[in-house]
Amino acid sequence: MKLLAPYNLAGLSLNSRVVMAPMTRSRAKDTVPDRSTAQYYRQRAGAGLIITEGSQISQEAQGYLFTPGIFSPEQIEGWKQVTEEVHKDNGKIFIQLWHVGRISHHSIQPEGKAPVSSVDTLAENTTCYGVAPNGQPGQVQVTRPRAVSPAEVSRLSQDFVSAARNAISAGFDGVEIHGANGYIFEQFINGGLNTRTDHYGGSIENRLRFLLETVDLMAEAIGSQRIGLRIAPFGRLSAMPPFADEKETWLAVARALSSRKLAYVHLSDQDSLCGNLLNREFLREFRDAYQGTLIFAGSLTKEVAEAMLSEGLIDLAAFGRPFISNPDLVERFAKGVPLAPFDRATFYGGDDRGYIDYPLYHG
Repeated sequence: MKLLAPYNLAGLSLNSRVVMAPMTRSRAKDTVPDRSTAQYYRQRAGAGLIITEGSQISQEAQGYLFTPGIFSPEQIEGWKQVTEEVHKDNGKIFIQLWHVGRISHHSIQPEGKAPVSSVDTLAENTTCYGVAPNGQPGQVQVTRPRAVSPAEVSRLSQDFVSAARNAISAGFDGVEIHGANGYIFEQFINGGLNTRTDHYGGSIENRLRFLLETVDLMAEAIGSQRIGLRIAPFGRLSAMPPFADEKETWLAVARALSSRKLAYVHLSDQDSLCGNLLNREFLREFRDAYQGTLIFAGSLTKEVAEAMLSEGLIDLAAFGRPFISNPDLVERFAKGVPLAPFDRATFYGGDDRGYIDYPLYHG
């Protein structure tokens, strides 16, 4: 089975092609990973590669309460516990670096200010997890953002660089830039939203500038082989509108990244979230344009992943929700045993129930 074969990821030896996809779990009460976080990831160290939940690169980058950060000394120390535990079981782990941009609320922003974005357009009918009017945590309509200046765009890139350095000091094998789900990078890439008239808006080249400048600066800091990027072509999450040159934009991303020798590009198919299915034709075009390791995520089963690997469409297959309830997912795949069902009610927040109490298979 190709899915269970080892893989060389930019010099990092993976024991299989099964990737644990990044999944927000909202268990970091004070934004610091704790012992339960470490146990959660160590339980899943049998994955060929773990990509952690999104971790904000600054307070400004946060859009949801109880998500971990990677910008304070306490957060770095918390993540060190995680990487040490995963490495004890010979696991490999990247951290996902996250800036939500406009998908935030003033209640969790520094000094209660407006969040930042490419433009000052409100993400209508879109919520984040902030402090509700009654003073309690809850789902709230995101706040109208303010558009950043060109100088601030450069500062955002430097925030990603700092977070990448912090991640390496915390013991991570690499980092994944969160460029999907309507967060900060998509807010620049999306031609239906980005109406800027400076060199960060307008043409495809300009709309990709922030992403590529950030990638290049991070590569100088930690090495391109330690950097992955997650994107969601044709994504509609977080009020992302369609736009005229959408396909050409994403293929331009593929070509631009191909020469940068990253660890990987991670394609997220949002079909189960918003009906966005990446068809085989586009996947083949992207594959031809991007000469590097390609990860695919999107409600995969073992059988579908195996078929995509065999067709040569992808190199690694990422699984999300199955890893929540099956910490020994790779072993279950190998033995052909049933998968345990997950409990949606415990996906986000709460205590250790539905987090570190899913048992291993005993058959």
